[in-house]
Amino acid sequence: MAGLREIQSRIKSIQDTRKITNAMYMISSTKMRKAREALAATEPYFYTLQSAIARVMRHVPELESRFFEKEGELRSRIGVLVIAGDKGLAGSYNHNVLKIAQQFLDDTDKEVELFVVGELGRQYFSGKGIHIEENFRYTAQHPTFSRARWIRETLLEKYLSGEIQEIHVIYTRMENSLLSKTEDSMLLPLRKSSPIQVPANVYQEDFLLQPSPEEAIDRIVLSYITGFIYGALVESFCSEQNARMVAMEAATNNADELLHDLNIMYNRARQAAITQEITEVCSGARAQKQKKNQAKEMQV
Repeated sequence: MAGLREIQSRIKSIQDTRKITNAMYMISSTKMRKAREALAATEPYFYTLQSAIARVMRHVPELESRFFEKEGELRSRIGVLVIAGDKGLAGSYNHNVLKIAQQFLDDTDKEVELFVVGELGRQYFSGKGIHIEENFRYTAQHPTFSRARWIRETLLEKYLSGEIQEIHVIYTRMENSLLSKTEDSMLLPLRKSSPIQVPANVYQEDFLLQPSPEEAIDRIVLSYITGFIYGALVESFCSEQNARMVAMEAATNNADELLHDLNIMYNRARQAAITQEITEVCSGARAQKQKKNQAKEMQV
């Protein structure tokens, strides 16, 4: 059995670790709540943009735009935005994102340019010798509209110049407090929905686009892309914080179990030490008594 000092040292070490994991749980909980509130405040606007794009395409199905896919077009150059985290201790969050990204790279024979958010993503691809076209630093832990616009401008510059013909975003979407799902979504080009055949006797709303349908859809799509990237950043940030909360809660619970077992071990060791001390005192007293009795017998 371990000594009392060794057990006390282990108990103190685990107690200190437990304080850290519990504090990290509380911090992640606060960050996730604030991020979810920010996302909920902006989601209606971007859902409206999606509806507006659908309405425009419904009323002007022949509309041509640089942001929509062309029938029969072959695309050989792809840009992939990978959103990972800056920090670890978040369970399998970063592993799942990087696994999907690696599978994407392994399964395609097309030219791929990587755009990475998150220090762990940069370290992963750099360690494998995979070229990173752009690394967006200081974004994973601070998702804002300005950073989403910065990423949009970088991607669109490549897309509009023809350097890349397709843009994918690999991020983690938080479905609920228990489930997060890593997804690969194609951001550009947008797919045209199938035209809806409206009966002749059904009233259709008046629809006017100024200065032109092409310019109107271009502006709407730009805002939509910014919103999609911002939503992906916030969803990934929330998923990371949620994964860290789960990991820290599990670590705290494990610490509680270890402390319970160590306290039992300490009490047993302390009881054994006390029992040994009592035994030694009794044995010493008995020896002293026998010594005195022998001295008295010799005097007689």
